[in-house]
Amino acid sequence: MEFSRLVRVRQRFPDRSIKDIPAEVQRQLAGAAFGAHLKPGSKIAIGVGSRGIASIGTIVGAAVDYWKSLGMRPFIFPAMGTHGAATAEGQAAVLAKYGIHDASMGCPIVSSLEVVSLGVTPEGIQTFMDRQAWESDGVMLVGRVKWHTDFIGKIESGLFKMMAIGLGKFAGAERYHTHAYRIGLEAMVRSVGRQVLKSGKILGGLAVLEDANHNAAQLTAVPATDMERREEELLALAKSWMGRIPVEALDVLIVDEMGKDVSGAGMDTKVINRNALANYNPWPNAPIVERLFVRDLSPLTYGNAVGVGMADVVTDRLVEKIDWQPTLINALTAATLAAARTPIHFPTDRQCLETLARAVGKFDSREVTIGWIRNTLELRELALSENLLPEIEANPTLEVLGPPREIEFDAEGNLLPVTEAVHA
Repeated sequence: MEFSRLVRVRQRFPDRSIKDIPAEVQRQLAGAAFGAHLKPGSKIAIGVGSRGIASIGTIVGAAVDYWKSLGMRPFIFPAMGTHGAATAEGQAAVLAKYGIHDASMGCPIVSSLEVVSLGVTPEGIQTFMDRQAWESDGVMLVGRVKWHTDFIGKIESGLFKMMAIGLGKFAGAERYHTHAYRIGLEAMVRSVGRQVLKSGKILGGLAVLEDANHNAAQLTAVPATDMERREEELLALAKSWMGRIPVEALDVLIVDEMGKDVSGAGMDTKVINRNALANYNPWPNAPIVERLFVRDLSPLTYGNAVGVGMADVVTDRLVEKIDWQPTLINALTAATLAAARTPIHFPTDRQCLETLARAVGKFDSREVTIGWIRNTLELRELALSENLLPEIEANPTLEVLGPPREIEFDAEGNLLPVTEAVHA
């Protein structure tokens, strides 16, 4: 089967990266004065999640140093629901893979699934908090504020969601998603977050915003007293920086890797234009993607393949790497059963691509439009098929990096990279 040749393309995203992250962390936290009412020697619980946030180890390490400079006793705890297979050991291991462990941070990592009840919200949601955090003198969260993969709202994924599903651990996540099925995710997150704030334990949060190049672009210390309003403002800003696939429609999108370190849904649904129920093209501001081919799992997802059900076809090697325990725990807890469905799968990339090319309504495979990305976080460089050149050349934010190249396969029938920058 012959395909249109591929061209390497670079998107000119503004570089908003912070040049001195530790200094900016210190500046933000000092300006917010979260611990002004605390005495030296107080225990500070720093909640950290499981997303693949750029420079997360540097950010958290600087936060630890800040609290130490005030004479406090900080410790870090995983603010996660079902991640790490919903075990204390697994969640500590997730942080360790991001370079967050006792030796690197200079403080203890305390991982436990024990929780205490914070009462019931007006919407009838029993609310929980990690016991170690509850027994501290104050809790600070470090989390990324961004769009959520399952819904659109004024608050989506960020500090409020972390106060809910992260602080509530597995016990909370299990119940909260059940309520979200009834009242909606945003309403659940706001309800639980407000109840957590009533506990008086939350000092504030350090919100991380990333630019379209997946760099830490803004750090904002958000006090607990103004967290809900400030998070709405930060989300609107983060959405305005969002990277997208820069064409109106694709017949086939190839994704090299998916995983929990890339997105809570395995892939950013607002990039691939799917949702957790595997519905096609539900997001009006994303390009139309007719068929989706996912080649592999990210090594940092540790076998959790939640979201694989959004793909139309995957490789056998991806299926063989799935650890079904964390995958099913994640999908069942979030009530997104379709996210754990196993797609059609074949031994080679060639079989996967040729299968999809026959399923887009075109008789000539050379007319099939193709996009190829490493993952849904890294969109600065990608490959697009030559038959999209008129649209590419009409876009002033795009730069063609070289002449078109044939789609090539190795002796085993797997794709050869068009560029190391895209597929490293």
